This record gives sequence, C-alpha cells and structure tokens, in this order.
Amino acid sequence: MMNVVYIAHGGGPMPLLGDPRHGQMVDQLQSLAGSLPRPSAVLVISAHWEEPVPTLTSGSHPPLIYDYYGFPEPAYRLTYPCPGDPGLAAQMGEAFARAGVEHRLDGDRGFDHGVFVPLKIMYPDADIPCVQLSLLASLDAEDHLAMGEALQSLECGNLLVIGSGFSFHNMQAFFGRGGDDADQRNELFQVWLENTLTDPELAESARRDRLVRWDLAPHARFCHPREEHLLPLHVCYGLAGQASPRHEALEVLGKSVRVFAWEK
Repeated sequence: MMNVVYIAHGGGPMPLLGDPRHGQMVDQLQSLAGSLPRPSAVLVISAHWEEPVPTLTSGSHPPLIYDYYGFPEPAYRLTYPCPGDPGLAAQMGEAFARAGVEHRLDGDRGFDHGVFVPLKIMYPDADIPCVQLSLLASLDAEDHLAMGEALQSLECGNLLVIGSGFSFHNMQAFFGRGGDDADQRNELFQVWLENTLTDPELAESARRDRLVRWDLAPHARFCHPREEHLLPLHVCYGLAGQASPRHEALEVLGKSVRVFAWEK
C-alpha cells in the first residue's frame, strides 16, 4: 500500500514557531498523520530543491538545511534527526531507470524546510526514514507528471509520499500587495484545481492534460508567478494516476489553499 498526499508546508519555519496563521495547517497535518497507517518510510518532493535531473537524497543521516532568512534565532536551532533511507533511494533510482528517466543520487544533500517542517508536525519523534526527491530546474509540468509515473513501479510496503508545496504562492499577495480582488482570483484557481483533481467523471487523459496546461486555468499565473510550489502536486498525481478521493480546503497565511490525498 502507498499513500500519496499533496500538502501546504506554510511559510518557512513559521508553523513551528507558533504563528496563528498556520493553525489550520498544523491541525490538518496532525490529523492526516493520525488517520494514515504509520509509514515504513516517507518520500518527500519539496518545492525547495531543483536539479537538472531528478535527484534523490541517499545519505544515511541527512542534515537540515535552514533555507530561510530573517527569522528569530530559534528557527535556526530546530532539529529533526530522522534517518535517511539509502535503500529506498536506490529502489527509486531503479524505478527511474526502468522508465528511462535520467536521475542522480546525492549522498551529501540535507533536508530543506519543505521536508522537516511538515514532518516535525506529523511525526515529531523523527523515527521514520525519509528520502527527498528534487524538482526539475526546467519546471516543465509534463516532465514532473512523468517523474511520478516512473515511480508507479516502485514496490515499497507502506510508503508515504508527500508533495510538499503550497497551492497558492504569490509572495506579493501574502504581504497584502496582490490587489483588492486577490482573494477572489485565488479562489477561482483553487476551485479549478479542486475540480481538476477530484472530478470522478473526468477521464484521466483529460485530467493529465489539464495539469500539463495548468497555466491556462483562471488566474493561474497570479496564484503561481513561479510554479515550484505547485509542481510537487504533478509528481503526486503522476504517481497516483487517478482522481483524488480526499481533499480539504484550508486557510494558511490568510489565503485559501487545497490539499489532496490518494491511496494507491
């Protein structure tokens, strides 16, 4: 069994520093962890790592990367000493190879905040092995769907796959500079995304095509001036290959966002 989820990971370390604008997100991640079988390992596709080819952390004890700035000093003392999983990284590399996808293993790279922030909320004991998978620097939507599809052959009992991003990611709008109609424009995109991912009547070929051409959705480029926080969703859908039977609407940093889940 494999569970696949696309989540919001919030603004930097703020969910771990008690920021009230992340309350719904923290509650949702804790509830999600409680509703899923305890995973044997976790694979995280984070919005905060881009490489020319799909790249996997393969170290046994990856360090943390504090890839944010301007936060209080405790943000740089956060810990999450979960083990890596070199064996899982190798299995994933084999799945990519079977699909003809060029890839790379990185034994030195650590976990960025798109990994350790949600995992510290979901599994605070830090005792579940984790591997991180990069995005592609090309930010090509179809290639990210293909990454997920390549992993369909992966055989790993009770794996949890997390696409760690944010279904709304306009930094100007987060700081109140998105215009008076920012929330209305965002909601139109969120509804489009929800319909695309959850409509059981939509053929999978049509669903895939809509995700390839996501930038034609209502106000897509307003919600994602740069798409790195959306593309973990493409990897998740490519792996799941079906409509999401479970989704939630949340408010994070004052903006409406969506999360999705699949069981495969």
